[in-house]
Amino acid sequence: MTEHNVPNSPQELIYGCMGLGGSWSDEPHGTVHVDEAAAAVEAALAAGITLFDHADIYRRGKSEAVFGEVLAATPGLRERIRLQTKCGIRLGEPGLAGHYDLSRESILERVGASLQRLQTDYVDVLLLHRPDPLTGVAEVAAAVGQLLAEGKVRALGVSNMSGAQIQALQDRLEVPVVANQLEMSLLKRAWLESTVLVNHAESLDYSFPHGTLEYCAGNGITLQAYGALARGLYTGAGPDDPTAAEAATAELVGELAREHNTSGEAVLLGWLMKHPAGIAPVIGTVNPARIAACADAARVAQAMTRAQWYGLWVTARGSNLP
Repeated sequence: MTEHNVPNSPQELIYGCMGLGGSWSDEPHGTVHVDEAAAAVEAALAAGITLFDHADIYRRGKSEAVFGEVLAATPGLRERIRLQTKCGIRLGEPGLAGHYDLSRESILERVGASLQRLQTDYVDVLLLHRPDPLTGVAEVAAAVGQLLAEGKVRALGVSNMSGAQIQALQDRLEVPVVANQLEMSLLKRAWLESTVLVNHAESLDYSFPHGTLEYCAGNGITLQAYGALARGLYTGAGPDDPTAAEAATAELVGELAREHNTSGEAVLLGWLMKHPAGIAPVIGTVNPARIAACADAARVAQAMTRAQWYGLWVTARGSNLP
């Protein structure tokens, strides 16, 4: 297997660019959306973030396009950051609803279009967005190998894949898979519940493939957590009628934020980063103030006690551990 540097590491934050570019319609983006993207990038850099996460489908390509305009207008920025993008999901075509496509032709076409929109010659990491049941791993590996040889992609990762699926792909690759991006948060806890509910009836409530965390940790694959802030549920953006568990968790997050002299966002991200699997949270907000509020997460992860970590988990699940 070819030696390859892992382009991102545990205990770092990733800026998720899905919110950039305006609406999900086909309407073109405007100058205001480029300005919004520039402000978000500036806030992310100030928070110590250097890895920016994209996908070809985000805002129907507009997320990449506005980011590309920011790159073009900011000399030296590309050299200061790392970019990753994803391909493999098609939002819909005449006669065919949204579907997955990891065929060789599609991968090469979609990566080429992403590079054009991002106004860059390469991405540091390409993530395969979701598994495609109609494409064999040998075909995927061939496309990835070509992109690596051409210098358009420097490393490969996946998203929404199990350990078994990654292994099947890895067997055909000349380079290691470096990342697996999954939905992981204090709200979406299937990744965590699956590790303790073995031989317990409650395990049937969670579909997360058991062993995936262990596989990634054992093979040096960084776990990237999207949805890490639980969409603001515990930090002021929750519903008017939260469940008892949601209300109690929001209150506890606030208490811990005051105790650690930090923000609720940093508490939520620190809870993820405390886990020994080495989780790198993806921050999706476009609000510069909220991006700044995340900067303290690594410190909070170090300072958080076992009692505080378990307290958040048990409160969020609304029942004691078995």
